[in-house]
Amino acid sequence: MTNRLNADFSQRIVIRPEDYRWVASPMAGVERMMLDRIGDEVARATSIVRYAPFSEFSAHTHSGGEEFFVLDGVFSDENGSYEKGSYVRNPIGTTHTPKIGKEGAIIFVKLQQFNAADTTQTVIDTHTTPWRQGLVDGLSVMPLHDFEGEHVALVKWAPNTQFSSHRHWGGEEIFVVEGTFHDEHGLYPKGSWLRSPHLSQHHPFTKDDGALIYVKTGHLFL
Repeated sequence: MTNRLNADFSQRIVIRPEDYRWVASPMAGVERMMLDRIGDEVARATSIVRYAPFSEFSAHTHSGGEEFFVLDGVFSDENGSYEKGSYVRNPIGTTHTPKIGKEGAIIFVKLQQFNAADTTQTVIDTHTTPWRQGLVDGLSVMPLHDFEGEHVALVKWAPNTQFSSHRHWGGEEIFVVEGTFHDEHGLYPKGSWLRSPHLSQHHPFTKDDGALIYVKTGHLFL
């Protein structure tokens, strides 16, 4: 039977760091915290992957594409090394062999979720990319990817910033990179993952520590 984890995309899902359950991968020194998954070893999946120093993963082809953000350490493969804060997109058909150095690495990664027409390979160093003013004071936005209604960005929230209540056309997915993100449903510390379905609604804000979040919208139609 195909593995299915948080596979009903009409449901709101919240996972905080205290909910993490790390699972060993087939390769020594590589562990996964599975967030959602449809499939077995090759799967449509959203995960946090933790690589121990000097760990490796076997060569593999991205049959449905790969998107990842480096949360800590340095992720490396034969194409280069990607430090904390790097955003990488490897389209359908690309191949690589991860080989991690002394720093180890933790990445937030999404597999098998590319549109077949989305063929641009992307590497963005978010430490050197300029920010843009957001829709309200206290918000800064760094667009990372846009394709046919799907949008990915980093959003930096200054302390004590409020945003208007809004609906998520095509759903919204958030990973809290730094600080604490809030809405009327609760608070979400660093490392929290939220997946909100199509036409869901919330009223987000920050308190004294602000927040940095990865946001993806327009990709969760049923």
